[in-house]
Amino acid sequence: MIVAVPMFLQSLDTSILGTALQSISASLQVETLHLNLAITAYLLSLALFLPASGWLADRFGTRRVFCSAIAIFSLASALCGVATSITQIVLFRVLQGLGGAMMVPVGRLILLRSIPAAHLVAAMVWFTVPGAIGRVIGPLLGGFIVTVASWRWIFLLNIPFGVLGIVLSLMFVPDSRSDSVDRFDAAGFILMAVGLVGLVCGLETVGRNLVPMSATVCVTAIGVLAFAAYAVYGGARVDVIIPLKLFRYKAYRAATIGGIPLRLAVGSSPIVVPLLLQLGLGFTPIESGLMSAWLAVGAFGVRPIMQHAIRAIGFRPIMILATLFTGATFASYGLFTSETPRYFMFAVLFIAGVVNALGMISMNTIGFSGVPKNLMSKATALSTMMQQTSISLGVALCATCLTVTAHIHGHGADHLTINDFPMTFFIVGALTCLSAFAFSRLAADEGAELR
Repeated sequence: MIVAVPMFLQSLDTSILGTALQSISASLQVETLHLNLAITAYLLSLALFLPASGWLADRFGTRRVFCSAIAIFSLASALCGVATSITQIVLFRVLQGLGGAMMVPVGRLILLRSIPAAHLVAAMVWFTVPGAIGRVIGPLLGGFIVTVASWRWIFLLNIPFGVLGIVLSLMFVPDSRSDSVDRFDAAGFILMAVGLVGLVCGLETVGRNLVPMSATVCVTAIGVLAFAAYAVYGGARVDVIIPLKLFRYKAYRAATIGGIPLRLAVGSSPIVVPLLLQLGLGFTPIESGLMSAWLAVGAFGVRPIMQHAIRAIGFRPIMILATLFTGATFASYGLFTSETPRYFMFAVLFIAGVVNALGMISMNTIGFSGVPKNLMSKATALSTMMQQTSISLGVALCATCLTVTAHIHGHGADHLTINDFPMTFFIVGALTCLSAFAFSRLAADEGAELR
């Protein structure tokens, strides 16, 4: 529970920010969708620095890196709380991403090194509980804060939780480090960083009229070339920043690569659903928070039966069914109108929360099945990097779809209406189902040692 404090901080930060976007937009006098830059900057920063988290944990010790990460995240939150422009918020979110890049993977590494395989499912469930709590109270707290106080408190609230996490970690979390650490792979780190920047920035700018299309194509091409160069450079080597050898393990490959479409929907929901409710349906921030919270209520409610369900059914069936239902529920958001009964929205969001949790917990647990202990630190770094990059891509994809749809309807993205949202939900919902195909290729008894 202590090492899961970062999960709470990140979940609270993401879910609370979604309900406050409109208030921040009005305060800073910027277009609401341009605030997507603040969200993407954080997620991109996470992706950039995540590859180094495994090496840092092995070199300096898990507890020291873990506490330093929480301190950086909390400091950046304080700076975001006093920012006076979108430029400052973006820069401070990059710093916040640096802290977040080390918090979650190192916390997961501490867990994997401390918990026997037979108890890993139960441990992963508890590891995600604080994150679920953050997603439950985030929309409610965000709606309340922007209604009765300033949006700046959504960032300042992270500070006391960060201090608590550091104190408890120093008191109770064991320290571990590798006996033999390879030199830092600077060349591989740079190649992977350039690749991630190129791909995410390319998707972020396409269709947004922020830069010329030629610049978007150029940045994206540089990203693709950097990844190709890393594939040649890394090859079969194990001393690189992230060994591509990890993808040889079927369960790990299915969870990291095959799970990307699923993460697109799950990661973008805390942002795009509040936008639908506030901009499309005219909900107040508090009403939006109350409605959005049902996503987290469903995710939290399924946890007590999670381990029993996996033991009874197995990982593969749960992952396939959860993915298909996640795609269906995400697409169904596009059917919401001002005439839709509130209880129906509650039900859909609750079911979505349940299936999201089933899919994500199963996928994140089985992914480490079969990974050798000497590669575990780099495996957690790559897994978290793929997860955060997928969320970044999901947010950028939804923003791009909304912008394109708004222009098709003859107005700008700064005046979104309910008619601009359905196509976005339908497209991402359909893409989500692609993960079911990847999961279906797993063996029927995959992860049996974890059940």
